[in-house]
Amino acid sequence: MLRTLRARFVLSHVLPLAIIIPVMGIALIYVLETQVLLGVLSQELEAEARLAAKIAADRPEIWHDPEQAQMYAAEVETEVGTRVILLDLQGTLLASSDPTDAARLGDSVQLDGWATTLAGETSVRAVYSRQMEHEVIDALAPVLDEDQQVVGIVRLSHRMTNVYEQFMRQRFLVGGILIVGLLLGTGAGLVLALSLERPLRDVTRAVDQAASGGQLAPLPERGPLEIQHLLHSVNIFVERLQSLEQARRQLLANLVHELGRPLGAFRSATQALLGRSGEDAALRRELLVGMDEEVDRLSHLLDDLSGLHDQVLGTLELHRRPISLSEWLTHTLPPWREAAQAKGLTWQASIPASLPTVNVDTDRLAQVLGNLLSNAIKYTPPKGTVTISAGVEKQETWIRVSDTGPGIPPEERERIFAPFYRSQPGRRFPQGMGLGLSIAFALVAAHGGRLDLESSPGLGSHFTVWLPLAAGEF
Repeated sequence: MLRTLRARFVLSHVLPLAIIIPVMGIALIYVLETQVLLGVLSQELEAEARLAAKIAADRPEIWHDPEQAQMYAAEVETEVGTRVILLDLQGTLLASSDPTDAARLGDSVQLDGWATTLAGETSVRAVYSRQMEHEVIDALAPVLDEDQQVVGIVRLSHRMTNVYEQFMRQRFLVGGILIVGLLLGTGAGLVLALSLERPLRDVTRAVDQAASGGQLAPLPERGPLEIQHLLHSVNIFVERLQSLEQARRQLLANLVHELGRPLGAFRSATQALLGRSGEDAALRRELLVGMDEEVDRLSHLLDDLSGLHDQVLGTLELHRRPISLSEWLTHTLPPWREAAQAKGLTWQASIPASLPTVNVDTDRLAQVLGNLLSNAIKYTPPKGTVTISAGVEKQETWIRVSDTGPGIPPEERERIFAPFYRSQPGRRFPQGMGLGLSIAFALVAAHGGRLDLESSPGLGSHFTVWLPLAAGEF
């Protein structure tokens, strides 16, 4: 029964109510009976006794005429609705409104509080009456003459059975209220439990679908704040899985495309070499050179896939060492200068000799510059310009690669560093796996820096690598 969260949540609401409400109800009933109802009844009976004593004081004949005394008792009972007894100073029973007391008229009665009443004070007590065979509330009020002397006593008695009947009505009322409160608490607990269970069930279903490879969809973020945070995290998880699935499909499509092209070229060249074309030395050399170029492209493809593997698994390990950035750039850039000039591009380099010494992984940083320069050379048309510059600004050093290529549209700049992203045909990045810039971005981030892009269609692009001096300065 208690294996579900809903059952435990409902029980957590009902159990305190089931314990606290009855205890409070018992305490409330006790206070009502002993402190409120009984006290109010005693006060009312005392007030009625004093009123009856004042009436008796105005009728002195009742102390000598039994008939007048009996009439007095009957009249007062009619007014107050309680048993009325008239006693003299010796405790003799002179009159009673209760017919069962007729045989006791003239007898002496012993009452608690008698001495207090003879002293001129009214007394109220709860006692057991043998004659009434019930517990009663007894009120004794002195009757005073004109000289304020006690001439007799008026006794009013109220049966406790009537009081207990009132108590029982109060108990039923309080008990009914407690039961209603308990039912409302149970209902509230059930509603709250369902409101918590529903989003949690949705989360569980979403996780199960993710584990079984089912269709995923974002969950509505509703409920308490903590549940909203959980749902938000699950939605991020779902979005990430969808992105990974899309990336996986894109990767397979790109691999098929990128591997199919060189394999097709290999097959064609191999068949040509196996045929009569292999007898022509010049053609054979041309085919072998083409095959070597395709192997070189496959080598770059494997490098990109290796970088993607490190990026996805978070294993971008850096082997930092202090280098003079000016000297390192001077030795790193010549191969790229030759590649640019071989394509008919203008090469411009502005590397100050005063660049600071930094603590970097030179192989990884060379990979970043290689990706940026390779793209700049590849997509800059002949007679264009490729520029590399460097400098220091505030607490950062920067390396910028600029070109006069076609540029990147604004709608593509936000996605250009995403894995597998390639622009539309005819734009800057029509070929490749779409991994170079993503890997470069991750490598710069691993150094604690950032990679920025400034570009406009038709005006070229500027990629800037920013490295923090506070963390990298040696």
